[in-house]
Amino acid sequence: MGRTKFKNLDSLSLQGIDEDAELIPLMTPEDEEEINKEDLPEILPILPLRNTVLFPGVVIPITAGRDTSIKLINEANNDTKVIGVVSQKDEKVENPTAQDINKIGVVARILRVLKMPDGNTTVIIQGKKRFEVDEVIADKPFLKARIIEVPEARPAEENEEFKAIIDSIKELALQIIKNSPNIPSEASFAIQNIESPSFLINFVSSNMNLSVEEKQKLLETNDLKERALSTLKFMNVEYHKLELRNDIQSKVQSDMSQQQREYFLHQQMKTIQEELGGVSHEGEVEEMRARAKKKKWPENVKEHFTKELSKMQRMNPQVAEYSIQRNYLDLFLDLPWNDFSKDKFDLKRAQRILDRDHYGLEDVKQRIIEYLAVLKLRNDMKSPILCLYGPPGVGKTSLGRSVAEALGREYVRVSLGGLRDEAEIRGHRKTYIGAMPGRIIQSLKKAGTSNPVFVLDEIDKLSIGHSGDPSSALLEVLDPEQNSEFHDNFLEMPFDLSKVMFIATANNLGNIQPALRDRMEIINVTGYTIEEKVEIAKQHLLPKQLKEHGLTKDNLKIGKKQLEKIVEGYTRESGVRSLEKQIAKMVRYAAKNMAMEEQYNVKIKDSDILDVLGSPKLERNKYEDNETAGVVTGLAWTQVGGDILFIESILSKGKGSLNITGNLGKVMKESATIALEYIKGNAEALGIDPEVMEKYNVHIHVPEGATPKDGPSAGITMLTSLVSLFTQRKVKKSIAMTGEITLRGKVLPVGGIKEKILAAKRAHIKEIILCVENRRDIEDIKEEYLNGLTFHYVKEMSEVIDLAILDEKVKNPKQL
Repeated sequence: MGRTKFKNLDSLSLQGIDEDAELIPLMTPEDEEEINKEDLPEILPILPLRNTVLFPGVVIPITAGRDTSIKLINEANNDTKVIGVVSQKDEKVENPTAQDINKIGVVARILRVLKMPDGNTTVIIQGKKRFEVDEVIADKPFLKARIIEVPEARPAEENEEFKAIIDSIKELALQIIKNSPNIPSEASFAIQNIESPSFLINFVSSNMNLSVEEKQKLLETNDLKERALSTLKFMNVEYHKLELRNDIQSKVQSDMSQQQREYFLHQQMKTIQEELGGVSHEGEVEEMRARAKKKKWPENVKEHFTKELSKMQRMNPQVAEYSIQRNYLDLFLDLPWNDFSKDKFDLKRAQRILDRDHYGLEDVKQRIIEYLAVLKLRNDMKSPILCLYGPPGVGKTSLGRSVAEALGREYVRVSLGGLRDEAEIRGHRKTYIGAMPGRIIQSLKKAGTSNPVFVLDEIDKLSIGHSGDPSSALLEVLDPEQNSEFHDNFLEMPFDLSKVMFIATANNLGNIQPALRDRMEIINVTGYTIEEKVEIAKQHLLPKQLKEHGLTKDNLKIGKKQLEKIVEGYTRESGVRSLEKQIAKMVRYAAKNMAMEEQYNVKIKDSDILDVLGSPKLERNKYEDNETAGVVTGLAWTQVGGDILFIESILSKGKGSLNITGNLGKVMKESATIALEYIKGNAEALGIDPEVMEKYNVHIHVPEGATPKDGPSAGITMLTSLVSLFTQRKVKKSIAMTGEITLRGKVLPVGGIKEKILAAKRAHIKEIILCVENRRDIEDIKEEYLNGLTFHYVKEMSEVIDLAILDEKVKNPKQL
């Protein structure tokens, strides 16, 4: 055959060959006849192709990257230059075996081997005859197989139908070349000069944009007429796609405004997507309709969704409202309408989970078990609204997670701290840009069920902003009579929250709106005793910190005595957060020594605690002696739990005025005034010279002036301090007191008793004076918390003075 040159024909020409590369010319009938007379060898090396199929007579370049392929090509090129070429069934297979290749292939002749700069080898091959793999006889160093020639069934030369098919293929190929901007016009010259019908079919089939499977199917077709018809069918599809693309391009090339141009470009994209099987506007609508059929929503919701879906179907996808409407309908489909998780009513298991996760808190755990018991018996009870209030760090939030696990429900938590926008609860109306549902609906969507355990954290930290009052918006959420039809502004449809178990947490009930507080069942989560803190540290905090720092229980051991020392000397709280931080310091101490391979005490000693944590910081909480007149220990309640405080008073020359310091609130100052006036009115009965009160000024001070203090609890403490001051008599040792007073000398009850008792135990107080009406509060406290304490219940101030003031004078008494 003579040699000639022709340009790259893109999709209807040889791929990957430079425009000026010298190639084998188009095959003539004489060449074809010569190939048909050649005998095939019995055994051939087999070259698997990943992403193409070789046809008889066609010349194609192949890039060989596999070591086995390069070795096969080099050996064949140095020998007969004849190889067997087959396509792989799966192009991802890196080292194909006999099972990974197609049985029908083409015998090929190597025309040229080129070494590429990137290390790959490019080989130009020409197909000859088809063959079938009879048996693979070797797979190393490359595949070798025994082959059988596969003859071709050709129609007679005078077959008019076959001639018409060939003419149609040639004519359609010329049309495709003419209409495609990517194929050079010189390609039509090549098509017109192909004389062999079989080569024309093979040439076009090889260069069409078909998958490997489709090309392999064409190659395996023995009847040439049938192969020609299949080729013509594929060409028709390609031609119609080309026509459609050209029609779309002609539509958008007219002179138009920017807005019109964008619209038509989107239309072009939409049409292309539909042709390629992508998602269109109508496809989205149908997908939503199919999802809606699987939802278990109420009839009114179903009607509303259908109406809104029809509205979206009529919208232009390019307008801004379309995306809002689509998000709105997506929310409807994602919300768990009538989807409920099944509650687990194994009360013993629930008790085990609560006891495992939280040490103490018996009242709270008992209330939760009671709720589960009622729900188990009735099975239709509306979920209660529980509010756990107490100081920080006592486990209020983590209780919610344990309740969810005990119930077998999903767990959702929303932090309300600092929330000042009503729309965060109720959502925005969907007419606004960036509108979204409120946190309640968003959290239910995330939970995937309509009956999760929903923790509203820090409900007392809600604040009022210019966008409304979020605590008022919560009134509907937390009212069991109303929340069965909770209205979210974005959703625009009522949603049933009655099966949700809401658990709110708060540090201070005084900051909660009264109407909101009235809708919740208040459960007081009190502080922990020293013994409880030691157990919590041992069972929970230390193992947790060891795990977080990559240590095991064998790397660090802290005994109960040492834990108690940490609790008493380095933490001042009702909860255990500060305790956990101190334990974390001890664990880091061990981790540092392990990492630096230094010696340290695995079993922590008291001296180690001093080295790591420093000197005890809270020894000032300890009880002071009673050698000074006018110094009395009182019990106070703070937001972080109970505390002890000292009331100090002193006399100075003057005219009987009263001065009060210590950053005290109005109520506390009034208590001091009442105490002094009571003493003035009952001076003789108390053994006090009335003239003394006219000659001396009284100064009452409550230490730690940086800390604000208020409340009526210090009334009896102030009165005892003043009586001790005016009489210069000692106050009984290791005694503390709390209670409100009246001008008549009555003692009134106060709150926060458990926290105050815990504070007294921390300070090693032995006796406590309380109002007789606070006896019931003491009876509610566990007996082990009261060990070592003696309680005196009083009604009158005279009883307090008899109990607290000794007949003995103080050291160095002042002469009045």
